[in-house]
Amino acid sequence: MLKRIIVGAVVVVVIILAFKYCEFKKGDDSSLEYNTNLIQQQIVNVGKLVVTEGHFSEVVTYRNQQKYLLDMLKFEKKALVIVNADVTVSYDLHQMKYDIDEKNKTITILSIPKEEIKISPDIKFYDVEQSQMNEFTGDDYNKINKSVKANLAKKIEKSSLKSNAQNRLISELSKILILTNTMGWKLQYDGKVIENEKDFATKVKL
Repeated sequence: MLKRIIVGAVVVVVIILAFKYCEFKKGDDSSLEYNTNLIQQQIVNVGKLVVTEGHFSEVVTYRNQQKYLLDMLKFEKKALVIVNADVTVSYDLHQMKYDIDEKNKTITILSIPKEEIKISPDIKFYDVEQSQMNEFTGDDYNKINKSVKANLAKKIEKSSLKSNAQNRLISELSKILILTNTMGWKLQYDGKVIENEKDFATKVKL
């Protein structure tokens, strides 16, 4: 009789311990799921359009000559072209690709979208000179517009606009880093662990 009571007590203890173990495991899973959802939500919040704006101006003199009769007759047209352009450098972080490894508590940024540069020039013509033998045409305006955008692109490369845009991008991505550090997760990119914002500036390929 005593033996049965002891066996019964052992069985009850085993059942209770098994139940507690299952509860503990369930808690771990729930916590992991909560953490993953929180990280995904943060990435969604970061996943937006980061836009940096700038303004550029330039003055261009456009000239064109038409020559006839072995260059004895020349008909020139010219104009003073004043350009004011609004420029935006943007990163669409909706296009960022990433992977969440729940088991190893690691977020891997797979790719970061390239910047998109948009140039919107306002072109005005002054002191226009032309003749009936060499008038301004749509082809001239297309050439001027193409030349203006090419010159502006060079100015943008030499300016701080792109670096300012990259700093804003890193600032946005660092929000993910702050959350992962707080929760004991790792953030990596291109096989390298990102530990602080300075790592982003040096390791993230832009």
